[in-house]
Amino acid sequence: MRLTFAVLFFLIGTLLLTSCGARKKSANGPLVAGSRPNKNAPISDASDSRGMEFSKDKLANYATLLGVKERELDNKSLYYVIDEWMGTPHRMGGLDKRGVDCSGFVGMLYRKAYGKDLPRTSRDMADVINRKYDKQLKEGDLVFFSFGGRNIDHVGIYLHNDKFVHVSTRKGVIISNLKDAWYAKYFTRCGTPKI
Repeated sequence: MRLTFAVLFFLIGTLLLTSCGARKKSANGPLVAGSRPNKNAPISDASDSRGMEFSKDKLANYATLLGVKERELDNKSLYYVIDEWMGTPHRMGGLDKRGVDCSGFVGMLYRKAYGKDLPRTSRDMADVINRKYDKQLKEGDLVFFSFGGRNIDHVGIYLHNDKFVHVSTRKGVIISNLKDAWYAKYFTRCGTPKI
């Protein structure tokens, strides 16, 4: 019995640590999830990013990554803040660039990009959404995951074309695809915050 618990604990731990793989940027190819678009392009250095503009190249890179036209990126501030935090490592309970967890990142991103506060935990965030079907998702909606059981364990922000930004335990802040096998398996609900 003790061995069974040890094996089960090991398997769950392995799944959680390997859950959020990222793809890297090819040498000369297009941007893919997990890479930070054009690091050398200038960004405004204001501390409050609402309404901030950043280089057209960076915005074009995000549009390419998400498979949309630039004009379809509704909230430019959202991408500005994502760009600032891309690659920031995961740290449970963290709320700064030294490390951040999924709900801390989503809460901070929502506050900076939309000027609205969300509850601190992913479980509480799931309680303040108007639920919708995944085919109805729009930029800024929340996506939730449950890695075993009924509790909500993870949250991210939907962008476009099944892509969402979140904090991976291994890769930090990345953009992933809801249709990837891992996320599709554990995806549990989504919706628009009621705030």
